[in-house]
Amino acid sequence: MADAIRTTCAYCGVGCGIRATVTGERSLEIAGDPDHPANHGRLCSKGTHLGETVGLEGRLLHPMIGKKRASWDKALDLVAKKFRDTIARHGPNSVAFYVSGQLLTEDYYVANKLMKGFIGSANIDTNSRLCMSSAVAAHTRAFGEDIVPATYDDLDAADLIVLVGSNTAWCHPIVYQRIRARCDAGAKLVVIDPRRTETAEEADLHLALRPGSDVALMNGLLQHCREAGVVDDAYLAAHVAVPQDFWDQLGEGNDLWSVARTCDVPVADLRHFYELFAATPRTITLFSQGVNQSTIGTDQGNAILNLHLATGRIGKPGAAPFSITGQPNAMGGREVGGLASTLAAHMDFADDNRERIARFWAAPAVAEKPGLKAVDLFRSIGEGRIKALWVMATNPAVSMPDAGRVREALAACPFVVVSDVIEETDTGAFAHVRLPAAAWGEKDGTVTNSDRTVSRQRALFPLPGEAMPDWWIVKEVARRMGWKNAFAYDRPADIWREHCRLSTYENDGARFFALPGAAHGGNAAYDAMEPFRWGGEQMFADGRYPTEDGRARLIAVAQKPLPEPLEKWPLTLNTGRYRDQWHTMTRTGLAPKLARHREEPLVEVHPADAERLGLADGGLARVSTPQGDSIFRVALHDGQRRGELFVPIHWTDRTSSGGRTGLLTRPLVDPISGQPGFKRTPAAIEPVAVRWRGFILSRGELAERPPCLWATRVAVPSGVMWEVAGNGDPKRLETLLPAGQRIEAVDAGRGTRRVAVIANDRLAAALFLTENGELPPRDWLIAQLSAPQVAPTLLAGRAPGVQADRGPIICSCFDVGLKTIVAAIRDQGLADVAAIGNAIGAGTNCGSCRPALARILTEETSHAA
Repeated sequence: MADAIRTTCAYCGVGCGIRATVTGERSLEIAGDPDHPANHGRLCSKGTHLGETVGLEGRLLHPMIGKKRASWDKALDLVAKKFRDTIARHGPNSVAFYVSGQLLTEDYYVANKLMKGFIGSANIDTNSRLCMSSAVAAHTRAFGEDIVPATYDDLDAADLIVLVGSNTAWCHPIVYQRIRARCDAGAKLVVIDPRRTETAEEADLHLALRPGSDVALMNGLLQHCREAGVVDDAYLAAHVAVPQDFWDQLGEGNDLWSVARTCDVPVADLRHFYELFAATPRTITLFSQGVNQSTIGTDQGNAILNLHLATGRIGKPGAAPFSITGQPNAMGGREVGGLASTLAAHMDFADDNRERIARFWAAPAVAEKPGLKAVDLFRSIGEGRIKALWVMATNPAVSMPDAGRVREALAACPFVVVSDVIEETDTGAFAHVRLPAAAWGEKDGTVTNSDRTVSRQRALFPLPGEAMPDWWIVKEVARRMGWKNAFAYDRPADIWREHCRLSTYENDGARFFALPGAAHGGNAAYDAMEPFRWGGEQMFADGRYPTEDGRARLIAVAQKPLPEPLEKWPLTLNTGRYRDQWHTMTRTGLAPKLARHREEPLVEVHPADAERLGLADGGLARVSTPQGDSIFRVALHDGQRRGELFVPIHWTDRTSSGGRTGLLTRPLVDPISGQPGFKRTPAAIEPVAVRWRGFILSRGELAERPPCLWATRVAVPSGVMWEVAGNGDPKRLETLLPAGQRIEAVDAGRGTRRVAVIANDRLAAALFLTENGELPPRDWLIAQLSAPQVAPTLLAGRAPGVQADRGPIICSCFDVGLKTIVAAIRDQGLADVAAIGNAIGAGTNCGSCRPALARILTEETSHAA
């Protein structure tokens, strides 16, 4: 067997190290890297199943102009000509790049250099704008530079861990396991989240605050700390600039009772949190999308930073604010200037920085001012001001807010280029040119995780077809636009060294971001690079900050009034991730095991709201907002606040007729960061009736999405499943089945129809429909897709004799279902989560299902009592 290759996971900002062993032409064995500081060998379910996502199904493998295959020379020449001609005719601000945290730092660097240094516009923004730009703005306002002061090691030293707007157990499972280990050693955990998530269920205290009231909560806490004598006056005097009227403003309306009323939380719980925080110097406050994805996200971030600065809980082990970002290289993109609001190497657009960049790059036309942030960028496309757009490694037709308008803009844009690994995406449908990019497992470069650790991503497979790395694609276009010498890169290491040199160029320590030693290594050193953290272990330990006077800043922020429900839109819509899926599922959607936890896009509703609105658990419902509407499967959940809904972000037109969350959210943004407010959209919901429901199984992909009201694709072993429902003629679905021998069973009384297609003595496809009867469990039928012969009971939907039903999958890592877990608890008398793991393995890998296991144990204990 080949030696394991050390690389970095493709998913979230934790940046877990992986040891990948190539076992075949496109197959891998995946294991956590025990020597990586981010994860010490542990992987979540997504990382564990990366080996299921490296096949070539659906890959874009050749350049395409329109619907025709083209050579690289022809495609690149066309892109360069169109951008060059557009700039000549309409100026540099008539073109734009929209890039991604999925890019490697080297890819990001070249794209930013081309746009800001040579085209002369700052119209390059990234999908990281959608997830962490408010944290960037808050850091910059408070510290003078976008710096995360905490590390994962601080979690091991904290006595109180506060999670704000983060379902960490699902979204950052490896971080969560580190938190749980610390809590098992005696630390306390407080979760601040409108929803009672699985993270909240394991907390010592959960504050289910009213959405958008975080500033009131944190200002009230700071006021309490001042009254309790916990504010560190000596630290403030030595290291922090405090506005003259800061404390007077803070005292207005931030007493305990007023804050409890604004946040809609019990006074006793609020007092408990405030007293716990005041009494615990070693406190880490982790904040994520619940804070950032808001029209007041920057203020919310600064309210948290104020709290830590004022109490001196920063720059010390176990005491710091900690923004945990979403994507694998969101931080690397920030470092090289991937955001429209920064220049490069943590420099802004001040004249001396522009001149410095111009000298270093020998650049003819450094951008003079910040460019268009994501929402404004697509609005400008729709208004005809942006006439050429290049989208790299992201899917804005799905992920942007008010995605219907985004699609209209893409359709109207005179020239759209898409670089992607996937042949058919919602955004690629609007492209005039599609360029095949290298995927994870083929890329070579670096990424920076949430705690400033730089790691290598290494190629595991040769480039398939004509796919090429993103940095190569961009530099080839730049050379064709006339800048050959400036983009004469032969390998990622060339770009890395230039990036490192720029970070230290004319930098006397004023900018804390610097990679001094890394610039001097050769290609061999780059290839062998070990993970390292820039800025050291304890940022700001000496109390010095990258501002003109060396002091941090307290930023006066005030809670804005929260709107009352609207008559037409009486509910509040919240959005977020599922545990085992990622972004728009172009990668995770290929992995059958990752589909089991949540197979369809659900709208979570409080049972009292469901009863009032006529919604049934498992039924369908239409969620509407002023921007649009989409259908979801209903899931009742008493962890929802009343009057609020929750929907996932992952499904696209390629994978569902509904579940299109991007169509629903508003294009309103934080005025400072430009980050959209995905978390608080006025909404309404109503039940959707259907005459029939069912599912389709197929060994191969269907030619098209099933033509019915509800159709959702689910990856399964050896094939694909579509859950379907509708009111029209269901016989149209039979036209999607492949050729072969057909066997049928019809029950007119129940409106049931079952069709199986046999090819080469094996099951090729099956269609099960019913109007008022029951549908069989899916597991056994799914297994028939890979069975060597057709079972005689196929149309009965079950194996001969008694068949065990595992129930819904709880542990994706080991494919363990609810009924299996319950049976083990009852039969073996299991009393804790560790005992469940020892008995059946559930919860022993990534641990993201441990909160669910704990809940099942509690329910079983109550049932037994």
